[in-house]
Amino acid sequence: MAELSGAVPDYDHEIVPPGRRAHFWRRVAFTPNGAFGLAVVIVLIASAGLADLITPYSPIKMGVGPRFLPPNGAYLLGTDEFGRDLFTRIVYGSRLTLMIGAIAVGISLTVGILVGLIAAYRGGWTETILMRGTDVLFSFTETLIALACVAVLGPSLKNAMIAVGIAGIPFYARTCYSAALVERSKPYFEATIAAGAGPLRLLFLHLLPNVLPTMIVVATLGLSAAILAAAGLSFLGLGAQPPDPEWGAMLSGARDYFNRAPYLMVIPGLAIAVTVLGFNLLGDAIRTALDPREGSE
Repeated sequence: MAELSGAVPDYDHEIVPPGRRAHFWRRVAFTPNGAFGLAVVIVLIASAGLADLITPYSPIKMGVGPRFLPPNGAYLLGTDEFGRDLFTRIVYGSRLTLMIGAIAVGISLTVGILVGLIAAYRGGWTETILMRGTDVLFSFTETLIALACVAVLGPSLKNAMIAVGIAGIPFYARTCYSAALVERSKPYFEATIAAGAGPLRLLFLHLLPNVLPTMIVVATLGLSAAILAAAGLSFLGLGAQPPDPEWGAMLSGARDYFNRAPYLMVIPGLAIAVTVLGFNLLGDAIRTALDPREGSE
């Protein structure tokens, strides 16, 4: 038995050890869910990063072509009611989609992990206050919390991202809290306490690395929820404002022209649906690859 006196031993807390990283990514990529999810995410990142090279048009400039021109050789996805190239707006909209997902989930994940870790580690009245506050927020739907935040902050894309991030905090906090409680009860954690490790070391070098796999899966799945929620706010006029090429706002603007040009709603709707599905399937593939119960080669 290892001695508990002296310095606390260093543990390898890498989520995927170096020797197993290739195996991990094979397990993600060589499954139907993982392959489709990775393909969607790669296309989304590529279109966001290379938008200036993919299309020569501006996403907000009007009159680049005739109004309500259906998809054709010159304009791949047609033009909208202002003569703007729809393909260009979809491509540039991928930038906003990634930004929305990253910022909203970043807010939810950061605050949720801190709340969950502190509640699980400290216990007592700290745990009671933090978790009961989380339960109060859980009594409201995320959509209602986001709408309330936007009502206070005002309608804009930035405020919509903040609102969606705040709305997701209770779910991330509760998930992190549950995972941290499991880790806190394990022998290695009790041994680390007996060896004299301080609170910061216990929180960020022992609890945090061991709850990260769970939180990574939750965050990957949460990206799709955040994108969908922000698109819903934009559709209601509370998120991105014209002429931003945000897919939810594009859906809202095309409602009055559905009978004349149905592609103006169908194409942004498909973009949202495929993106949400891609992130969901990728998150499921990552969960399977990180789960030791699924077996290993």
